[in-house]
Amino acid sequence: MNGTTILRAVINNNKQHPRFSYSFSNSPLLSHSSYNIDIGTCIATLQSCANTTNLSKGKELHTHILKSGFLASSPQAITSLINMYSKCSLINHALKVFNFPTHHDKNVFAYNAVIAGFVANGLFQNGFGLYRQMRHMGIVPDKYTFPCVIRACGDAVEGLEAKKIHGLLFKLGLELDVFVGSALVNTYLKFGLMEEAHKVFDELPVRDVVLWNSMVNGYAQIGRFEEALDVFGRMVENGVVPCRYAVTGVLSIFSVVEDFDNGTVVHGFVIKMGYDSSVVISNALIDMYGKCKCVSDALNVFEVMDEKDIFSWNSIISVHERCGDHYGTLRLFDRMLGNRVQPDLVTVTAVLPACTHLAALMHGREIHGYMTVNGLGKDGSGGGAFDDVLLNNALMDMYAKCGNMRDARMVFDHMREKDVASWNIMITGYGMHGYGDEALDTLSHMCQAQIVPNEVSFVGLLSACSHAGMVKEGLEFLAEMESKYGVSPSIEHYTCVIDMLCRAGKIAEGYDLVIKMPFKADPVGWRALLAACRLHKDTDLAEIAANKVIELEPGHCGNYVLMSNVYGVVGRYEEVSKMRHTMKQQNVKKRPGCSWIELMTGVHVFITGDRTHHQTDYIYAGLNSLTAVLHEHGYVPLI
Repeated sequence: MNGTTILRAVINNNKQHPRFSYSFSNSPLLSHSSYNIDIGTCIATLQSCANTTNLSKGKELHTHILKSGFLASSPQAITSLINMYSKCSLINHALKVFNFPTHHDKNVFAYNAVIAGFVANGLFQNGFGLYRQMRHMGIVPDKYTFPCVIRACGDAVEGLEAKKIHGLLFKLGLELDVFVGSALVNTYLKFGLMEEAHKVFDELPVRDVVLWNSMVNGYAQIGRFEEALDVFGRMVENGVVPCRYAVTGVLSIFSVVEDFDNGTVVHGFVIKMGYDSSVVISNALIDMYGKCKCVSDALNVFEVMDEKDIFSWNSIISVHERCGDHYGTLRLFDRMLGNRVQPDLVTVTAVLPACTHLAALMHGREIHGYMTVNGLGKDGSGGGAFDDVLLNNALMDMYAKCGNMRDARMVFDHMREKDVASWNIMITGYGMHGYGDEALDTLSHMCQAQIVPNEVSFVGLLSACSHAGMVKEGLEFLAEMESKYGVSPSIEHYTCVIDMLCRAGKIAEGYDLVIKMPFKADPVGWRALLAACRLHKDTDLAEIAANKVIELEPGHCGNYVLMSNVYGVVGRYEEVSKMRHTMKQQNVKKRPGCSWIELMTGVHVFITGDRTHHQTDYIYAGLNSLTAVLHEHGYVPLI
């Protein structure tokens, strides 16, 4: 979340420049131009066209210049045309003007204009190549040449070229120019040449806020946060008031290191300077508070923003999802849609996990449909697939966790590329919903596709055997995991098998496995055994399991609740009271239960005893009627 003038990543362009098919002599404007203006007016108007990217007006002026013969007599007209086409992102037209046959040799101004056009349009290698041509032609570069040429240094080899350029600057007496120096600082920082960057910075007699900002953000970009903050401190000490870009750079550092205290200090400075009206800075503050897990502070910044862009919505939505507030994530997403802000890929990748956790199938389907209709992440094959494997995996996981294996399978089948996580999601999804045969079949196809199963694959597979009651198959997989598939069983795999045995009523075998497995049993395994004891009313084994799990995890309320329920189902209510008393003595509190339901009006979340919903009376009347019917059929409430 950085609105600063940080060094942009340089893109190497190894392709030759495309052939130019545009012909000025064929322009329909040539035969209709009625201009009768002098060259000075043409040049001034071209500059205006460049600033406003008014291409149609610029082409008309080009036509007039050609017809009037100004192109052959005015080098400045050539430069102005090149600049206009470059600003309008038509670098091929600019190069056509540059190569147009005239009576004048190409001068430094024309070269500067084309090099600047290449760099501004991301064609760094072309720009650097033209600089070399310029030097070969004996044309001496000036202070306007070097900032663009230095920016065009895009790889390690050209990083060495930057040092050569630095030497040439001394020869030409330009080493103290602030714009050239700023470009050198940025380039040296980009290549990790810290000493060189600092040397240039310290030798410059004038350091404007842009140069200070370059140093701060250059260090921040390469992860040298202490140096970045040190430069920022020196900047303040030298009486240079940090601009908005410097502030966003420093906030990005505090976001990464999760420094809440210093982040709030900068927030105070932002308010004092009136920078809080900047959308970019507000977005950076939201990100900083979010990374520090201060959701309420992030939301406060968001709510007071007069204008919110897509980055603002994405930031606040991501903050809620990152902090586990899935309900808040969907609520903000609904607000975003209500404000007619169009989601992008960042939005959907933040919201899909919330749909997954809340099993909000309607929201998930709507997001999937929106992505399909608007082509977000499309691979262009027309087969309904998306380009990003991670995006497809998120969709599959959402459908699987929402219980819709049919749509999960549809996404899976349309994927052109699948990684091991893709297969694991399907295996786990089938297992979660009791489709044991489908889970085993998916593993078989996974191996046929030469995708090697990993530990997660077998956690899903053994869980599938557990839910489907496939005890024999589960035991076979545990025995063959290492020899046949090369995956060593871990405690998670043994826990799945313990759960499988307990679900099948083989409590004694489950207990034997807990005792004999090559790992010290963790609380999850003991709790699985304890839950089975409640189901099968085995209080003796339950007491053993409860003692073990309470010893391992004394602060977990579920241990006490499970044991209390064991006593409750066999009618030993004195022990139930003792267990509750023990919980109070140990200061263990049962976390209130939470449930939610997705309706057409959105996702509604409730905790135990919740009376905040606007239809509370109607809801509780329905629950009381339902409870009365359950009591008639012998239902006994547990704690």
